[in-house]
Amino acid sequence: MDFDRYDRIRPIRWQGDHLSLLDQRKLPFMAEYAQCRDSDAVAAAIHALVVRGAPAIGIAAAWGAVLAGQRVVAADGPAALAALARDFAHLQAARPTAVNLAWALDRLRRALAVAGSDWLAVLESEAAAIETEDLAANRHMGALGAALVAPGSGVLTHCNTGSLATAGFGTALGVIRAGVAEGRIERVYASETRPWLQGARLTVWELLQDGIPATLIADGAAAHLMKTGAVQWLIVGADRICANGDTANKIGTYSHAIAARHHGVRVMVVAPSSTVDMATARGDDIDIEMRDPAELLAMAGVRTVADGVEAWNPVFDVTPAGLIDAIVTERGVVVAPDREKMAAVFGAKSSP
Repeated sequence: MDFDRYDRIRPIRWQGDHLSLLDQRKLPFMAEYAQCRDSDAVAAAIHALVVRGAPAIGIAAAWGAVLAGQRVVAADGPAALAALARDFAHLQAARPTAVNLAWALDRLRRALAVAGSDWLAVLESEAAAIETEDLAANRHMGALGAALVAPGSGVLTHCNTGSLATAGFGTALGVIRAGVAEGRIERVYASETRPWLQGARLTVWELLQDGIPATLIADGAAAHLMKTGAVQWLIVGADRICANGDTANKIGTYSHAIAARHHGVRVMVVAPSSTVDMATARGDDIDIEMRDPAELLAMAGVRTVADGVEAWNPVFDVTPAGLIDAIVTERGVVVAPDREKMAAVFGAKSSP
């Protein structure tokens, strides 16, 4: 596959003494990198959606931990881990629903727990490995997922699951990139994804950079699109996948999946194995992040709702496993996921 064409965007750039993050709030009209020089700045950027997407925020948090480590003097890894406890907790609290964030920080904790006097080099090496492994996993998942799609298909995706949400190439968007490159996907639709419009601002922008034609639809138009027969797959990412296959993803995914089942459209979830949380039994056990209701009351800073109106603003919803046809990770494809099939691939317990 021509990765030079389909894998050019890098939202996270480690600079040695600071972290550069492509400010996704300003896309598509301005490509500007925010400069984070300490872990608090990284945590603030994660919370403010400067960087977003479960894999990307895990990678950003890992580099944030490295920045925190550069300010600490400690004799060995365990001592450094104790000194960094506050920084790790602050980073982890930035976005509680996305399991990759906790997974990445726990991986760093384990590395520090056994590190000697070279603990800072170990910490930086582990952060770099998290980023490198994510890119490799995305490219592999792209091939696995594309193989499920019949030639000539149309697909719908929701939110942004591309290079902007990962180390590169993307999860669900990686499958779409691979499917287009292989001639399997002919039509790509993206729902706008209110209230932050990640589909409208980010996904179609990414596809445009790759020369892939994409059609934007309103979130509420998804069911009607499916009814026309224009799409055969709904392909989405995930922020947390439970032991039984229930999947938390951007708000609106659940309603899209319900419509897909009604209209005979298949549903594919694409995410790295770091998104799988076998210690969380079912979707009802997931802590769903609630954001400021004001995000629903204005558009581009201009209030669009009458004063006195209240808003309810959950960021994620949970799609039951029974509505999912396939979960694709770098470890393989789980078809019609349930507890037994998930355990066969991921083990009985692989919590971050």
